Amino acid sequence: MSAVSSRLPVFPWDRLEPYKATAAAHPDGIVDLSVGTPVDPVPALVQRALADAADSPGYPTVWGTPALRDALTGWVERRLGAKGVGHTNVLPVVGSKELVAWLPTQLGLGPGDKVAYPRLAYPTYEVGARLAGAEPVVYDEPTDLDPTGLKLLWLNSPSNPTGRVLSAEELRRTVAWAREHGVLVFSDECYLELGWETEPVSVLHPDVCGGSFEGIVAVHSLSKRSNLAGYRAAFLAGDAAVLGELLQIRKHGGMMVAAPVQAATVAALGDTAHVTEQRARYAHRRAALRAAFEGAGFRIEHSEASLYLWATRDEPCWDTVGALAERGILVAPGDFYGAAGDRFVRIAFTATDERVEAAVRRLAG
Repeated sequence: MSAVSSRLPVFPWDRLEPYKATAAAHPDGIVDLSVGTPVDPVPALVQRALADAADSPGYPTVWGTPALRDALTGWVERRLGAKGVGHTNVLPVVGSKELVAWLPTQLGLGPGDKVAYPRLAYPTYEVGARLAGAEPVVYDEPTDLDPTGLKLLWLNSPSNPTGRVLSAEELRRTVAWAREHGVLVFSDECYLELGWETEPVSVLHPDVCGGSFEGIVAVHSLSKRSNLAGYRAAFLAGDAAVLGELLQIRKHGGMMVAAPVQAATVAALGDTAHVTEQRARYAHRRAALRAAFEGAGFRIEHSEASLYLWATRDEPCWDTVGALAERGILVAPGDFYGAAGDRFVRIAFTATDERVEAAVRRLAG
């Protein structure tokens, strides 16, 4: 056994390949609802900003241009309702997955330290802990955790995979508990722009943090809101002391966002029209798929936000995956996100309108 395989779980998506092959063999082609990757065009104004900055022969800065930092602070104040956000409270990163995977290492965590994350969660939280040699710990309620050795607490609202949204009161209670016990909170809010049945709130909102960013950092991404998964554009906002330490580490490691992507991020964060347009696309697809899956005997739980439906028909998740693959529909098994998801599947509504319509027809047949 290699050193890597002994430290890390099996890459989950590799296990889905046989089912993908089955779905792809459908006469009308595969409807891939498994990975939440954008399929719609990058907004034109973002493409123009990227192209206009293409002649960037010098190294970009790790902290980002002043224009980028202005864009980040302005968006955090406007969209998240945070107050008093300065340049030291923001930091661009090369995609949020990279940050999640390497954060414990960059924080200097290791054996004897614990990293906690929700029982149903994005697998990279566990990967990040294991890469650092720290102990991964799951929770149902974060305030029930034993704080001994706990150095990093991940929140995820809206949740991937369940779409659950934590209320301001739930977030406030967790932040207060973490501060009491000296635990650093990172809140993954990459789906915050995609609330459907409720309005997600940021951990940086004054109602949650009391107007202080001490001990808390929010993680945001442009992948979902602006169809920029291919650009790897993301950023952190929050505690200046934590971000200052990460900035120094990332300078040493050369972890810098490409200059054209920095320019594209400025354009994307300065425009709301394309976000409204994309939300409308997703709302239409979500409604169509929800009705179709419920009509086919599925029960949808949570799913009040994000790009997914968390669905079950009360059977082992791989049985569901196999049955849907026979209809040419590929979904993600719930146990990718923890053993507690072993009777659920995650259904992404990031396919094109044409493919969503195909799935609706097949489920009705």
